[in-house]
Amino acid sequence: MAKKTGRRRGGFVVIEGPDGCGKTTQARRLANYLGRLDRKALLLREPGGTEVGERIRRVLLNPRSKMSFEAELLLYMASRAQLVREVILPALKAGRDVVCDRFLLSSLVYQGYAGGLDIETLKTIGNFAAGGLQPDATVVLKLPLSVAMRRRRKTPDRIESRAQAFHRRVMRGYITLAKENPEKIFIIDSTRPVNVVQQEIRDTIGRMLP
Repeated sequence: MAKKTGRRRGGFVVIEGPDGCGKTTQARRLANYLGRLDRKALLLREPGGTEVGERIRRVLLNPRSKMSFEAELLLYMASRAQLVREVILPALKAGRDVVCDRFLLSSLVYQGYAGGLDIETLKTIGNFAAGGLQPDATVVLKLPLSVAMRRRRKTPDRIESRAQAFHRRVMRGYITLAKENPEKIFIIDSTRPVNVVQQEIRDTIGRMLP
């Protein structure tokens, strides 16, 4: 009888951090690097990544959209639920690595620590939206708010345009969550050159991927 060969489950890595930290650039570079290793990496972003998600993204980031933190949270979760089921889970099952620009940690930080919503409630809703899926590793890029603000686009979106106090709470939230789960959430200083940061990301996630 022929011996069965099991397909490797893909790895799931998330790049997080405050607006302007460089996570989009680092996520793209990481996905390209994994691709060169023949790991068939897939690069995604939140909110977005699906037709439904991209429509939600336009509403969430539009400066003219007025909404409560509760409504904002549920829209992010809806986009996430669709992305997990339509794209992420099938990719992981097929053996592809997934690099995602933001995931559940963003909701805990932006709508929870910075927005004031109950963290435990957010975790429950988030677990439901993600179908229990957790990243193998999450990298949080850290930098001072003054540096982040200089790096942002000239026309800020609805989230970026919030008060500095809000964005300070965002970074504190990331640090708090990283301290609570140091085996899966890693803080990396992103004030350094892009290549230096990227190398540390690769070294950090290398031992975490299946």
